[in-house]
Amino acid sequence: MTDDNGGRPGPQTPPGPLQKQDRPPDAPPVQLTKQPPAAVAEGDLRASDADRDRVAEILREALAEGRLDPEEHAERIDTVYRSKTMGELEPVLRDLPAPAGSRPQPEPGGPAQGSGAPVPDQNLVAVFSASVRKGRWRVPARINAFAFFGSVEIDLTEAVFPQQQVQINATSIFGSVDIRVPENVTLRSNGSGVLGSFEVKTNDAEDADAPQVLVNGLAVLGSVDARPKRGAWIRDLRDRLREGRRELREGHLEAHAHLLEEHRERHAYLRKERRDMHEQLRSARRAHRDRFRG
Repeated sequence: MTDDNGGRPGPQTPPGPLQKQDRPPDAPPVQLTKQPPAAVAEGDLRASDADRDRVAEILREALAEGRLDPEEHAERIDTVYRSKTMGELEPVLRDLPAPAGSRPQPEPGGPAQGSGAPVPDQNLVAVFSASVRKGRWRVPARINAFAFFGSVEIDLTEAVFPQQQVQINATSIFGSVDIRVPENVTLRSNGSGVLGSFEVKTNDAEDADAPQVLVNGLAVLGSVDARPKRGAWIRDLRDRLREGRRELREGHLEAHAHLLEEHRERHAYLRKERRDMHEQLRSARRAHRDRFRG
């Protein structure tokens, strides 16, 4: 009796190749090269602080031109500073005209924020709330303050100024923005009020190297107020001013002593001239008297 084991090796059949139907299917070839990552769409790129600031500036101009009402402006500003990508910023400007180059563009390869990097711009937003920045802090080159039925307080009296020029963009709609600076800081303004108050008490620092704060913005049924805080001084500038006053006082004393010495010399010279003149007059009278007697 012959046993049939289907061609498989067994005790009565010598080992041989497997049958065709029993072979496993061919596996797909293994890819040894790494596929490049898919390119990120422009709308998915992360937005920077500079991109948000440019959009906020366009919205501020649209509000001033009457293209947006205060409520729409407040809603869009809130959307701008909550946006994370460029695609979230684009709908905010879709129905607004913008100058060429003012639309937000991604900034490739921005500088790394290190110890020597400039201080990033700071945004203070108060919508039905309050936002306060004070104490010891490094002032950036630009501060954006927006108040909508809220209040923003910016106190620079104890701040550190890494740069000389500081620009504050203040927008107040049914709210208030209060700014306080030291007395020895130059304060300038370039803003206006629409049924509101935009009041900046300009100040000129005695030191030419003192920080300069420029307040720009708009007040719509709100208020923007900026003024020096009485008794608040930047310490290093105060020391320099004291040294300057001391040198000026010493210079005045030296000049006064020099003028006094010149006055004494002039007075002595005039007295000598007067004595010489009197002596000449006496000599002339004596000569005349001698001739008359002779």
